[in-house]
Amino acid sequence: MFDILDISTSALTAQRANMDTIAGNVANMNVTRDEAGLPNPYRRRVPLFAAGRIEGGKVAAGVRVQRIVEDPSPFHLVEDPSHPDALRSGPYEGYVRTPNVEMHTEMVNMMMALRAYEANVSVIETTKSMMTTSLRLLA
Repeated sequence: MFDILDISTSALTAQRANMDTIAGNVANMNVTRDEAGLPNPYRRRVPLFAAGRIEGGKVAAGVRVQRIVEDPSPFHLVEDPSHPDALRSGPYEGYVRTPNVEMHTEMVNMMMALRAYEANVSVIETTKSMMTTSLRLLA
């Protein structure tokens, strides 16, 4: 029965990492420069989940974030010739490359992560209730 708690706890941890990643995407959705100050927009990040959690060097039942990858979709283009990062030549002259983050997508992903988090909290609460009832019956 403790495995159920471990599995749900691993899912809570994974969903928390998912929500943190989404929050980072939203926080950087208007960033047009990288850490070095070059005009490279922020690229949306997405967590990749994997089955199994690592416990004592072994893989046990559960879920984990295997790694966080960058979304390869193209950047958005916004026409703003006065922007310091506007392209100065080529077919997109006067356009600014902005991050490939869309608020609607991030909000839907956040709601899904929140629902998954809540579902795992419910599993933990139900398991605790079952354990308490079992102990009461044994006593």
